Amino acid sequence: MTIYAFIFARGGSKGLKNKNLKKINGKPLIFYSINIAKKIKQIKKVYVSTDNKNIEKIALKYGAEIIKRPKKLSQDKSAELLAWKHAVKIVLKKDKKFS
Repeated sequence: MTIYAFIFARGGSKGLKNKNLKKINGKPLIFYSINIAKKIKQIKKVYVSTDNKNIEKIALKYGAEIIKRPKKLSQDKSAELLAWKHAVKIVLKKDKKFS
């Protein structure tokens, strides 16, 4: 069984602008999600789905792989399910099979 973690981090957060980039104890918020996923032994890869170049850079720095999310799936009213479908489709093309 191959298990991957998916983290969805769009750049256009309205409540707290750039929340995934905000630092907590010297690390950006997205670091903590990636770090927790990487500590779980069963998870083979961590993917971050994002439309934001800065989130992408930070996610790569901390060992995640990137799924470039289209802007149409990154709007306030975009259905989360569509972002999931997009991410799974991309990973299936790349890795063929996972749990």
